[in-house]
Amino acid sequence: MTILDDPGQGGSREPGAGGGAEPGDQPTEGLAFDPRHFGIAPDEPWPDDVPRGQDDSHWRFEHDPGRARIAELRIAACWIVSLLASIGIAVVYVTGAQNQASGILWALAFLGIGVGLILWARDLLPGHDVIASRGRHDASDEGNRWAVAESFARGLEPIARRPFLFKLLGAVGGVFGIAALFPLASLGPRPDRNLYHTKWGRGVRAVTEDGRPLRPSDLPVNGILTVFPEGGMEDALAPTLLINLGDAPFEIPPSRTNWNIGGIVAFSKICTHAGCPAGLYNVQTHQLVCPCHQSTFDVLEDCKPVFGPAPRSLPQLPITTDTEGYIVARSDYTQPVGPGFWNRG
Repeated sequence: MTILDDPGQGGSREPGAGGGAEPGDQPTEGLAFDPRHFGIAPDEPWPDDVPRGQDDSHWRFEHDPGRARIAELRIAACWIVSLLASIGIAVVYVTGAQNQASGILWALAFLGIGVGLILWARDLLPGHDVIASRGRHDASDEGNRWAVAESFARGLEPIARRPFLFKLLGAVGGVFGIAALFPLASLGPRPDRNLYHTKWGRGVRAVTEDGRPLRPSDLPVNGILTVFPEGGMEDALAPTLLINLGDAPFEIPPSRTNWNIGGIVAFSKICTHAGCPAGLYNVQTHQLVCPCHQSTFDVLEDCKPVFGPAPRSLPQLPITTDTEGYIVARSDYTQPVGPGFWNRG
């Protein structure tokens, strides 16, 4: 709804000021249209659809400095609450990120900023709608462009005359912005290159879940055993399957010569679809099955997927024996284990 001010409100005005200017007033020097006429050229008749007596600069406490000061202090109080809550957010995250306290402080921080802005707009900024002339519909000339720029300047002036609130809002915004960075710590450390590597490495022994190292003779033909890198059993990417294929013919890519110990091969236990343990072994077909989504991998053919949603083969771990006859890794996996992530096409 358009709100019209009383033409007499605020006392008399100088000719050409406000919205009650008469058509005969002189325009601002250098402007084709006087912006204080709401786009109506002073030498043109006043349009019937544009009310007289409009005031686009009036604000709620314009004529009551005392109440204006109280409104300013009320806004400052809201923003100080937000400032303190933002500092509290940082403190809570540093000292342990207690969820309930964080939630209350976030609510106070947002509420303080929001209520302060609402009060500022209601009490200290012009809040009346005005009706202006549609003007001409051809390309705007330089005078019209200056008129638009001046109208924006009139909107900034009420903000500029409150330097205390303006500076306080800047401080609140800065502290709140810094506090908003602290929850990023809840996302955990950046992965960097961690997803490309496991605790396996050159000379690292393969051990059982109770830490016992293994020799090739400990694994019978058609036997399968989950092993871990010695000293790195906590590594979620490291579980590996040792499988003794015996005399079964299995494919050995040229680049993986000597990655096996006779018929014993080692493949990652982590399914390349969703990361479940692909630990079900079919001795008759020499296939590994993931119980989550039934992805099936053919061990005789480099553990490539032959059924299910898994998109790629299980990575192979190169193995050999050390001087004491225990099974050790020749190196880490040469490709990332587990499901594909963001850098894979």
